[in-house]
Amino acid sequence: MKTKTEASSVVTSSRRHDVTSSGDSFAAAILAWFDIAGRKHLPWQQNPTPYRVWVSEIMLQQTQVATVIPYYERFMQRFVGIGALAGASIDEVLHLWTGLGYYARARNLHRAAGIVVHEYDGRFPESIDAVEELPGIGRSTAGAILSLALGQRHAILDGNVKRVLTRHFGIEGFPGDPHIERQLWSLADACTPYHRVAHYTQAIMDLGATLCVRSRPVCGGCPLATTCIARRDHLQHLLPTPRAKKARPQRLAVALVAVRRDGSVLLERRPPQGLWGGLWTFPQFEDRETALRWIEARWQSRDATHEGAIEAPEYRHSFTHFDLTLLPWVMTVPESLPGIADTDQHVWYNPRQPAKIGLTKPAVDLMKLVEKEQPESE
Repeated sequence: MKTKTEASSVVTSSRRHDVTSSGDSFAAAILAWFDIAGRKHLPWQQNPTPYRVWVSEIMLQQTQVATVIPYYERFMQRFVGIGALAGASIDEVLHLWTGLGYYARARNLHRAAGIVVHEYDGRFPESIDAVEELPGIGRSTAGAILSLALGQRHAILDGNVKRVLTRHFGIEGFPGDPHIERQLWSLADACTPYHRVAHYTQAIMDLGATLCVRSRPVCGGCPLATTCIARRDHLQHLLPTPRAKKARPQRLAVALVAVRRDGSVLLERRPPQGLWGGLWTFPQFEDRETALRWIEARWQSRDATHEGAIEAPEYRHSFTHFDLTLLPWVMTVPESLPGIADTDQHVWYNPRQPAKIGLTKPAVDLMKLVEKEQPESE
């Protein structure tokens, strides 16, 4: 672990801060602001056990607090402890996660709960190394859990904290680059106090989420305004330095939307790893001809199933690293077809009597469109 003196050397020389002297004042200013304006009534702040904080930190990865709160409350009502989560099926976990996105988080949470039950007798580990070994938990998340739940002194470096530190200390360069990230970790450790660690951890995250935001930061209300290099040099719009832009890859697929007359639709389970791992969605194919061959192989019929099939409007969905365009191909099929039945990989799903399974966002959205076209059951 670097000392505050060592950490001071990482700051850009032309905009150098004396971190040795400013670390304590940095924390003091943030804590004073937190006492007045910080968030203290979030659901996971009430009875902040390691389990409750862990679930919240995973949900909050790349997701805003307002979006997370209702998901968190439903999740905690169903899975009141680690044992309940570990004992649930992945389908039920994904069902409660549907709409929150980044589903690998839910799969890792479920896996980690099983590890805690079997290797730690259901008690969440309290050492930073053990926590980091759990699926889906990195250095910053582990530090946040142990700081917020147990008051242990660990630095954190999530997106909000990176934004605060790069602006305050004038750190140029993309924060994801290893060299810049090492600098930021050194600064994060130098600024983390030895007292009120839980409050400080929440405070610096709150500061980045509410004042030091990406666009139009509220510098006038910031407790660090008088010492912030980005504010002094009018660099708020340039820091943190963004990643160099590259052309986003584009993918295209045909989504087979097979609908029974009772409104049930055919869904396929995605493989457990990779895109939408373990979730249910409409079968996808490279093109219509590939979809037809799939239909023929299972239903022994080409003409009976795709007569009257229509192409619905394109559906676009953006992932972190690429954009997906789905071409929905909607067809009505008989109630009983040979070669297809409810299995571990395919299911007839009725939106009017929904099963508790995890659905992709495109599946949810496309089903709403299909449901509008279906007559009400008598």
